[in-house]
Amino acid sequence: MAAADVFTKLDLELKPDPSRTVIRPFSFAYPEAFDDGRPSRAQAVVDRVRATDPALRTRMRALLTAPMRERHRNADQVFLRRFAEVRDELGAGEFDEDEQFLIGAYFSQEYAFESAALFNPSMVRLPDDALEGQPSEPGAVRFLLSLRGIGEGHISSVTFRTGEWGPGDRLVLDPPSANGVPPQIDRTESDWVRLRCEDSRDVSETVIFPVLPSQRQGVEDLRLVTFTDHDGVQSVIGTYTAFDGRTARQEMLRGIDMRTFEMRPLAGSMTGYKGMALFPRRIDGQFVMLGRQDSENIWLLRSDDLYTWDSGTPIMAPKYPWEYVQLGNCGSPLEIDEGWLVFTHGVGMVRGYCIGACLLDKADPSKVLARTPSPLLFPSAEQRGGYVPNVTYSCGGLLDGRRVLLPYAIGDEYSAFAVGTVDDILAAMVPA
Repeated sequence: MAAADVFTKLDLELKPDPSRTVIRPFSFAYPEAFDDGRPSRAQAVVDRVRATDPALRTRMRALLTAPMRERHRNADQVFLRRFAEVRDELGAGEFDEDEQFLIGAYFSQEYAFESAALFNPSMVRLPDDALEGQPSEPGAVRFLLSLRGIGEGHISSVTFRTGEWGPGDRLVLDPPSANGVPPQIDRTESDWVRLRCEDSRDVSETVIFPVLPSQRQGVEDLRLVTFTDHDGVQSVIGTYTAFDGRTARQEMLRGIDMRTFEMRPLAGSMTGYKGMALFPRRIDGQFVMLGRQDSENIWLLRSDDLYTWDSGTPIMAPKYPWEYVQLGNCGSPLEIDEGWLVFTHGVGMVRGYCIGACLLDKADPSKVLARTPSPLLFPSAEQRGGYVPNVTYSCGGLLDGRRVLLPYAIGDEYSAFAVGTVDDILAAMVPA
């Protein structure tokens, strides 16, 4: 079978929506040259609020409340929580509720988290006990879809959708909520930061935006996997790239349930790079990842500790013209009878990104058994534009029996979907 015929592209597409916003923290300070020992800029704003006539403060609150409640179900609570977060930075004294509300609003901003792009999707099967409903059709599979949204300042956040696939090529996405809800952040003494999304009525409302210094410029390219440990316990885990504007590193997100997530940095010499993807189970007692540590080859990493990665070796190098510049994974491997099915991305001329695949040995995934000499998905004539031209990319697909659903991004701008079979994908490969 010709590689270009393996996947059937579905009509469904996900486009950025600038109307979807979230209330996130806003901070401000004097430029360093003007930070000359006077009270902080934050304190100056608070002093101005407190000096405002109480009647005017009440009117200010009323004027803000109406539009915010239209766009955000829990705006009042968010502003009051934001005041509590900055309370220790403020002067002494008591604050009435209008003051707390207004100060919280001055230290907040409304952020259109997917106004520029909604791309680099990943998906996993929803756990049976998830709160997001059961399939409406016999033979359908419920799934969780993660997406990278880009808004003002080219800052990346993670947002979610749910839906169901099957029977056949049927694909339905649940309508996203009009509300975007910021998580409540608990910083514990451990390495984990807990994100409580208790205000989210469904997971499409949850927005994971940068909360740590390492993520200042973005939480990028979440690669989800349902990981089954040796004790049989399953958990939804994702690796993502944290970018502070200068350096990138790998961090981990785990979903305790559909309302609570936790994130932490990964340690070790192999983690200061982009694009790591976890295998869905241990192999020979070890955790295993794919990466592209040298920005050229696909690497295999092994570790006895899920959170520390110090050793790895390249297993697959560019070979064909569409991948001469770079190879990398398109998400976590899918386990099939023949081995580990891995979707790959290759970078070729004019920095064009295409999607291919390879097959790794099940017992020893450092062995590449077969690979596609031609790409399976690539920018078509009508899809060569976009925020970043000539890019087709994915962060992970879904396997159901011998069928594959692969979400993919076009032009680093929007997302689409394609379906294929394992047999057709393998038929498009040649021995490595």
